[in-house]
Amino acid sequence: MGKQIPEERLLELQQRLDLLPPRNPERMKMIQAFADLYAVSISTVYRCLREKRTPKSLRRSDAGVTRVLPSTEMELYCQIIAAMKLKTSNKKGHHLPTTEALRLLENFGIETTQGLKKPPEGILKKTTVNRYLKKWGYDFLSLKVEPVSVRFQAKHSNDCWQFDLSPSDLKQMPEWPAWVETRKGRPTLMLYSVVDDRSGVAYQEYHVVYGEDVEAALRFLYRAMTPKEIEGFPFQGIPSMIYTDNGPIAKSRVFQRVLEYLGIELRTHMPKGKDGRRTTARAKGKVERPFRTIKELHETLYHFHTPKNEEEANSWLLNYVLRYNEKDHRSEKHSRIEDWINNPPPAGLRKMCSWDRYATFAREPERRKVAGDATIKVSGVTYRVDSTLAGHDVIIWWGLFDSELFIEHGEKKSGPFYPDDGPIPLHKFRAVRKTKAEKRADSIEKLAEEIALPKNALTDDNRTAAALMRCLSEGTAVIEFKDPDPFQEFTYPGILEAKIAIANYLGIPLAKLPEEDRQKIDVILADTLLKKEIIDEVRCYFRQQRKGVKDVK
Repeated sequence: MGKQIPEERLLELQQRLDLLPPRNPERMKMIQAFADLYAVSISTVYRCLREKRTPKSLRRSDAGVTRVLPSTEMELYCQIIAAMKLKTSNKKGHHLPTTEALRLLENFGIETTQGLKKPPEGILKKTTVNRYLKKWGYDFLSLKVEPVSVRFQAKHSNDCWQFDLSPSDLKQMPEWPAWVETRKGRPTLMLYSVVDDRSGVAYQEYHVVYGEDVEAALRFLYRAMTPKEIEGFPFQGIPSMIYTDNGPIAKSRVFQRVLEYLGIELRTHMPKGKDGRRTTARAKGKVERPFRTIKELHETLYHFHTPKNEEEANSWLLNYVLRYNEKDHRSEKHSRIEDWINNPPPAGLRKMCSWDRYATFAREPERRKVAGDATIKVSGVTYRVDSTLAGHDVIIWWGLFDSELFIEHGEKKSGPFYPDDGPIPLHKFRAVRKTKAEKRADSIEKLAEEIALPKNALTDDNRTAAALMRCLSEGTAVIEFKDPDPFQEFTYPGILEAKIAIANYLGIPLAKLPEEDRQKIDVILADTLLKKEIIDEVRCYFRQQRKGVKDVK
C-alpha cells in the first residue's frame, strides 16, 4: 500500500492551485515541491488530487432539469402560461389560475407567432408548472417587479417645488364657511402643500373645497410665493418649476396659463402604467411624506382640541410647519430652512407680483356668441357688452378672481363689462344708432343686387398640362450614415486594448510569442483598430503559420 497523503494537505494544495491560471508555470513548481515533501511522484500527487474526497450531493444528478419535456419546450409552455396570466390580470391583481390555463392550453391550444402551441394532455401538472414558473422567473410576482427608482435633487433653492394636496383627517368643524350652505353635499377640508425639492422646506394650508379646486390652488400658491409676515420664515419667491401629478388642477388651462405668465415650468409625472410597471407616484415622495408627518404628529392632537373654523386650523398648522422646517435636513448637517437659505439661486430669488396683477393672469378664454341684445350670460350673471358685438362669435376672458368681463373679437380687446341692470321700462325704448358693421352690411347688400357674373366662368377650363406633370427631381443626393461608434462596439479604443483582446483570443500572453509574430501583430494594429478586421487577419495569419509547420514536418 502506497503512502497516504493527508486529506487536509491535499485540500490546501488545491486551494493554492486554484489561485493560479491553468497554464502558470508556478503550478508545476508547487506540485513538485509537494511531491518531494511526501516522497512521492508527481503522478501520485495528480492522482490524489483527482480522487480526493468531496461532499456527496443530497440531490439527484439531474436536479433542476425537466424530465417530462425537453427544457426548451417546457420553458416555452411556461412562457405561454405566464403570458396568459398577465393578459387576464386586472387592477386588483386577479388573474387566470394555473389549472385553468393548463386546461385551455391542452384542450384548445394558444395561437402564437410560431403557430398553434398545444401540449399533449396529461403531461403538464399544476405543481410542476408552478415550480418552473417560479424557478425561471415567470411567476406573477416576478413579472410585476418594478424598475429601480432613481432619486433626484435640485441644485439650488426654488429650482423645483413639489406640489400636491391631500384630504385632511379632520372631517368636521364647528363652523364652515358661509358659502358652503349655498351648495349641496359636504365639502372637504383639503391640505394643500408645496415642498422645496432641494431643502425640503414645506408650506401648507387648509382649504375648504369641493374636489380639487383650481381657485383654491392658485390662492395657495400666491401665498406660498409671497413674503410671510412671520419672523424666521423667509420662504418666498417664484420657483423655476412646479412638479405635481396629473390631477384636474394640473390639467386646468387657467392653472397652466398662470404658471406660464409667471415663468414657471409645469412638469407632471407619468401616469401609472405609461412607463411599464413603475409606480410613478413615488416620484413625488418629497411632498407625500410631509402629509403623513402632519397627520400623525399634528392632526392627531385634534382629538384634544378641534379648531373652530378654517382660519384657526391654518394658524395651528402654520405653527407646526415652522417647527417642521427647523428639523434636520434629510442629508445635510443643518435644518431644512437653513439649507434653503444657504443655497439660493445664482440669479437670486424672483419676487412675486401684486395680488391685483396676479388676479389678471387667472383668466380663461371661452368662445361664446353675443346675443342679439348685446348681452352675454356667464355663470348665471348677464353682462351687457358693446352693441357692435351683437350676434358675433367672441372670446370672453373670465377671471376666477374678477367681477367684470373682458372680450376679444378679432385683434381688438375691449372691456371691462359689468353686469346688466336688466330691460328698460316700457315706453322708454330708444332706437340704437346703426353701427359701422351694419352700415357696411347695407352697402354690400346693395352692391350684391347690382353685380353679375359672365357665363363662360362656368364653362372654360384653364388647367395646363404642366400642372399635372410635376414630379421630384432625379438628382437627389443621399448621404451615407457615418457611425460615431460611441460605445466602441466595432473599434478598439487603443492599441493596448486591441493587444489584450488578441491575447484573450489566442489564449496565451503575447510576450510568449516569437518576435516575428509580435511584429506581425504590430503591423496589423498600425493599419486598423476595427475589431472584425483585426481578428480576421490574426486568425488567417496563425492558420497559415500552423499550416507551414505541418508542411515542414
